Amino acid sequence: MAEQVKENYEFAKLSPRQKALSKFAELVTRTPSAVRAQDLETLRRHGLTDRDILDAVEVVSYFNYINRVADALGIDPEPEMREAFERRRNR
Repeated sequence: MAEQVKENYEFAKLSPRQKALSKFAELVTRTPSAVRAQDLETLRRHGLTDRDILDAVEVVSYFNYINRVADALGIDPEPEMREAFERRRNR
């Protein structure tokens, strides 16, 4: 499943809750200022508590932060991540 999510979560065999959380993670990553109350309500409808949502935002934000630090310092990604980037780029 992790490989499917790495490639494209929309086509991965995820539960509706997992897909909603993945879509939210993408929104927080790409356009965090676009998060609206309805996005949070969607997560709540899938059973996430406010604490769960906070945890998700913190984890997504941390990974975004650390990736930007690595990029800015020229740190090469791990081999499996490099391969995933190449596959995505070649689509």
